[in-house]
Amino acid sequence: MSDIIHLLPDSIANQIAAGEVIQRPSSVIKELVENAIDAGASKIQVIVKDAGRTLIQVIDDGKGMSETDARMAFERHATSKIRTADDLFRLRTMGFRGEALASIAAIAHVELRTRREEDELGTLIEINGSEVLSQTKIACPRGANFAIKNLFYNVPARRKFLKADSTELRNLITDFQRIALVYPEIEFEFIHNDRLLHDLRACDYKQRILDVFGKSLNNQLLDIKEDSDIIKIHGFVGKPESARRQGALTYFFVNGRYMNHSYFHRAVMQAYDKVLPPDTKPNYFIYFEVNPAQIDVNVHPTKTEIKFENENAIWSILAAAVKESLGKFNVFSPMSFDSEVEMINNFVPSKEPVAPPKVSLNPNYNPFKSAPSVQNWEKLYEDFEKPSVVETPQEENAIEYEEETSLSDFFQIQKKYILRSTEAGIMLIDQRRAHLRVLFEENLRTIATQKGSSQTLLFPEILDLNPEDMPILEVMREDLQFLGFDLSDGGKNALQINAVPAILEGASGAAVIEQMIDTQKNKSMDIKTDLHETIALALAKSTAIKSGQKLTAEEMSRLFNRLLNTSNPNYAPDGKAIIALIGNEEIERKLK
Repeated sequence: MSDIIHLLPDSIANQIAAGEVIQRPSSVIKELVENAIDAGASKIQVIVKDAGRTLIQVIDDGKGMSETDARMAFERHATSKIRTADDLFRLRTMGFRGEALASIAAIAHVELRTRREEDELGTLIEINGSEVLSQTKIACPRGANFAIKNLFYNVPARRKFLKADSTELRNLITDFQRIALVYPEIEFEFIHNDRLLHDLRACDYKQRILDVFGKSLNNQLLDIKEDSDIIKIHGFVGKPESARRQGALTYFFVNGRYMNHSYFHRAVMQAYDKVLPPDTKPNYFIYFEVNPAQIDVNVHPTKTEIKFENENAIWSILAAAVKESLGKFNVFSPMSFDSEVEMINNFVPSKEPVAPPKVSLNPNYNPFKSAPSVQNWEKLYEDFEKPSVVETPQEENAIEYEEETSLSDFFQIQKKYILRSTEAGIMLIDQRRAHLRVLFEENLRTIATQKGSSQTLLFPEILDLNPEDMPILEVMREDLQFLGFDLSDGGKNALQINAVPAILEGASGAAVIEQMIDTQKNKSMDIKTDLHETIALALAKSTAIKSGQKLTAEEMSRLFNRLLNTSNPNYAPDGKAIIALIGNEEIERKLK
C-alpha cells in the first residue's frame, strides 16, 4: 500500500491560510495599511472600487523594497518584523506573521510597484493566484503601490457570499478608521468609486477623532489620563448625555493596535454606573501603552484579540481613571433607589422628641375631582382620530383587555407611567413605549400605501454624515423621497434637507435620518429588507411623547384605547414591554 500523506502545493496552502487571514475585502485594507505603517509611511492613500470586489489599491510613501525583497514578500512566513521567537515578546510593529501578502496573492490578481530611496528604478511584480507572471524594472515613486484586483476570483464560493456593496463598504471604512484613529500623525485618504470619503491631515488625537466622526463630538468628550508602572492610559470618554442605545463609538487601542476587549468594556461601564440613561453605552476612545512582553497579540490572525498579563489590575486602573475623569468634570450619579432603601434600613430613631411637621390645608381641595384639562391637548393626539381595525394576535402570555374604561381609572406617576385600575389588579403602562407602538403601526401603513406629502423648510437643514453612512443613505434615498423628504448634495459627506414629510409636524428631519442610519448600522441583514420598518420607527421616535411629559386623564384614556387597536399592544417595536400587570394577590402579599 502506497503512502497517502503528502505536502500540499504552496498555492493550495496559501488559499487555506487566506480563509483566516483574508475574510473579506476589509481584511485586505487592514493588512496593507498596517504594512505601510510598519514601512514608515507619512501618507497613505486607499482607493477602492465596487466595495473592494474590483479593486483595492494602497499607496504609501514608506521606505519601499528592493527587487529581492519585493519578490520574497509574497512567500509564506516571509517577514522583516521578527527573526527569533523572543521577538514575539517585544513587538512594536503591526504585522509579524508573514502570511498576509501570500494569502492575498493566492486569491487575487496582484500588482506591486515599489522603490527604495537609494534606487534609481523600482520593481513591478504581477501575480495571479500565487503564480508570478512577471517581474520588471520600472520608474515609480519611493514607497509601495499595491493593486489588488478581482478579489476571490479563484474562490467563487467566497466571492458569492460577500455581502451587498453597502455592507462591505461599511466594513472597509470601519477597519480603515480603526487604524487612522491610532496614527493621527499620518495623513490618510480613502476614495471609493472616485469619491473622496476621508481626507485626514496630520494632527493630534482629538482632532483625528473629530475629523473621522464629525465636529459634533467636540463638546462631548472628556480627557482621560493615567500613568502607572503597569500601564499608561490616555484618550477620551463621552459625557453621559451623549450615550447611545445603538451605534456607540467604543474603541480600545493598545500599543498602536485596535483591540476588542469585553472585560475592559465592563470596567468602563462600571465607572458610568448610575449616571447613564437605561440601555445606553457611552462613547470612548481609550489608548493603552504597556510593555510588549506583558501582552500576547499572537492569539488570532486578525490580531484584535489580545491577552494581558495583569488584566485584573488594569481593570481597576481603567475604572478608576474613567471615574476620575467624570468626577473632574462634575459628572456625578444621582442617589439611586437602592441607596434610599439602605438609608431607611440603617435609620436609627432619635431619642429626642420630634415636633410634627407643619401642614397647611386647603379647605376647598377635593381629591375626587379630576385635574383641569390642558388646553389644546387634542392636537398632540389628533393623529389618533382615524379608526384602525387590526386583529390582535392571541400571543402566549398576552394580557387581555375586556373591561370598560373611564377617566377615573387612569393615573400618572413620575410623568412616565400610566396606572390603570382593573378588577384583576393594577396595570402599569409605559406612556412613551405605548405611543411608539401606535405611531409605528400608523406610519408603517402610511409608508406602504401612499406617498407622503412634503413640507418645505424655510431654512434647509444640513446633516453632516460619516463616510460609512453614505452608502446606507444612497440605498435609502428613494424611499426617503417617497416618504416626503427632498434631499440634495450638501458638500463633502453632507446632506441638505430641503423638505420633510408633513407627518413630522416640526420635528427635525436630520434627527430622523440619523436615527434611520443608526438603526441600520446595527443590523446584519441587507438594508432594503426592513427599510420601511426602520423609517416608520424613526418617525415614531421623533414624534412620540417623551417620558416626563404630563398627561391628563383624557389623554391617557385616548392613548390606552388606541394602543388596544394595535397588532401587539404588549410590546414596543424594539421588543420592550409596554404593559406590566400587578395582580391583586401580589398587592395583598406586599402589604401583609
